Amino acid sequence: MFAGCLVRPERKILVFGNSLVKKDSLPIRLLPELKQAFPEIEFKEFDAIEDLQNEGKILYILDSVEGINKVEVITNIDLLLVNKIYSVHDFDLGYVLKLMKKMGMVEQVTIFGVPPNMRKDQAVKQLRQKIDSILS
Repeated sequence: MFAGCLVRPERKILVFGNSLVKKDSLPIRLLPELKQAFPEIEFKEFDAIEDLQNEGKILYILDSVEGINKVEVITNIDLLLVNKIYSVHDFDLGYVLKLMKKMGMVEQVTIFGVPPNMRKDQAVKQLRQKIDSILS
């Protein structure tokens, strides 16, 4: 590495979702269009929350978010609502991110939230603008 060179952070977006659950499938269904629009960004399907700490201290995440009407960028994870946990299997992303922040395992989180029932073409259009403004 040369002195004075700026190191660009890794450009990877972790994509959460479940193609078998309609309200959680949109992020996965958006992948082909997003990969084509942003070939320089790695879109990594991610379902093992327990492995999140291996992804670094700066995280970019694409996930379904209930309670929104358009694509939103969430950078304050303290605003995420956490479901009551009944068993180990019920851990949700918001809870894990808050725990990781408290333990110093994550410095910055940017969530690209998509409404679960948004039309695919609308989601792609809005995501392209948001991703472009943050990662370009």
